[in-house]
Amino acid sequence: MPEVMFAGPDGRLEGRYHHSKRQNAPVALILHPHPLHGGTMNNRVTYSLFQRFQAMGFSTLRFNYRGVGRSQGRYDGGIGEVADACSGLDFLQAVNPNASMLWVAGYSFGAYVGMQVLMRRPEMGGFISISAPASHYDFGFLAPCPCNGLIFHGADDELVPEPSVRKLVDKLNTQKGITIDYRVMPGAGHVYTPEQTEKVVDAAEDHVMGVLNRGRMSLAAD
Repeated sequence: MPEVMFAGPDGRLEGRYHHSKRQNAPVALILHPHPLHGGTMNNRVTYSLFQRFQAMGFSTLRFNYRGVGRSQGRYDGGIGEVADACSGLDFLQAVNPNASMLWVAGYSFGAYVGMQVLMRRPEMGGFISISAPASHYDFGFLAPCPCNGLIFHGADDELVPEPSVRKLVDKLNTQKGITIDYRVMPGAGHVYTPEQTEKVVDAAEDHVMGVLNRGRMSLAAD
């Protein structure tokens, strides 16, 4: 997968990009966990999501936030990292001007950043949020949530209690036209084992392919 460097708001950002051979392929931006707690684009869940979206035929980008790896700048409390993610989306859209659909997928802090991106980019078509830190950040900005998506959580998450995420899901599901696919993995904590990670990305693929297949069916019915 080609290494890429693209312009961010605070300097150049380091990423890995896969370009789909399919015409007008959908695109996906993959976001990693908190940079101050060891999060990088090579995190197991982040890398596995990248590979799975690639296998589904997406043009896919994962990258390091400012100050991580070879990305320039330094940690900015979440505000700058959201801006970095929007720059990643700019890169994806510039390289894929005719993309059929835009997705964002994030793990832990990356799930928070991804939800922020949703609110800034109304063209987003779907999202995957893994272990969203609903007990650490206020997700009240999702009013209204612009699109449907998957929220996935470990039942035994020691950092983000599952009830805090369920409360968020219930709130989003009351919004008109919004349906959140909420899945909880028994026995899983905040950090997933390799075997659990495989189940996480299986769930992501199941959700994404369900959305894409429904879209194809509605087009065929027109």
